[in-house]
Amino acid sequence: MKFSDEARIRVRAGDGGDGCVSFRREKYIPRGGPDGGDGGDGGDVTLVLAPDINTLADFRARKVFRAGNGSAGAGRDRSGAAGADLRIPVPAGTRVTEADTQEVLGELNADNTELLVARGGRGGRGNTRFKSSVNRAPRQHTPGTRGEARRLELDLTLLADVGLLGLPNAGKSTLLRAVSEARPKVADYPFTTLHPQLGVVAVGPMQSFVMADIPGLLPGAASGVGLGSRFLRHLRRTRLLLHLVDMTSAEGAAAPVGNLAEDVTTIAGELKKFDEKLAGLERWLVLNKADLLPEEEAARIRTGLTGELAWSAPVFTISALTGAGTRELAAASVQRLEKLEKEHDSDDDANR
Repeated sequence: MKFSDEARIRVRAGDGGDGCVSFRREKYIPRGGPDGGDGGDGGDVTLVLAPDINTLADFRARKVFRAGNGSAGAGRDRSGAAGADLRIPVPAGTRVTEADTQEVLGELNADNTELLVARGGRGGRGNTRFKSSVNRAPRQHTPGTRGEARRLELDLTLLADVGLLGLPNAGKSTLLRAVSEARPKVADYPFTTLHPQLGVVAVGPMQSFVMADIPGLLPGAASGVGLGSRFLRHLRRTRLLLHLVDMTSAEGAAAPVGNLAEDVTTIAGELKKFDEKLAGLERWLVLNKADLLPEEEAARIRTGLTGELAWSAPVFTISALTGAGTRELAAASVQRLEKLEKEHDSDDDANR
């Protein structure tokens, strides 16, 4: 499933240092010539491809980036130090546009791993540069030029890493809201979600993934029943499925374990009918709406359901509404995705 992750940032290259006006003054040399050094160049701002990043989530916390300024020149023909360059890591596929002019500056990919987005100012010239046969004691110098400043729009086309499955009103959209900045419609009736919804889940620095929520599935979805049938194909390119199960009944009490097991089996069967490969994806069980049940009741359902299904994959008990357990679920998901990525890289190396 593809969608656009976007971020707006401001970048400022470093200013160049000023040139220096200085004259050589030493013992026995009272009228030495000019020895003012040049200023250092300002640092550049460059976007660089980072294979271990897959979203623009880190740019939500930090939006202003500035390279170092160049130092001023000094006497004895000493040039100022250049400002430190700033290299900003971005994921592959990031398209960079200047916000003011809408000019596309470039795209970071395997063929273009770096993109200079703001050039540093040039260092000013010291008075030594202005010495001539007719001007032996010049007092001219030039100041450093300012570095470029730009407002950039970063746009990244993403594939969803994690897909949410479940019957209508299982709490998929609520979970997406709890762990990401996405704001899908949430209401207490089935089929609130009419279109696929996606969000970027930021777990920590340089750790994030994309989660996809599709409309709830019904028995017969693989044959076209219900809204979810049109969107099952979007989950084919995810790497991990989270199967949400509402532990409560329509009356708000604990649902019978047998009914829940039947629901899980039905969804799994629809996946298999639709696509064997999709059914073979790793699938975790996520028991939702724990806030509506006593803790011991939720534990009883978890034990009974996993036993009846002979479930061996990970199981999580959460409340998407209160957020309980969602951070642990997100952290476990990103760790598993990282492991799958390493396994994929190892397989690629073995096949070369």
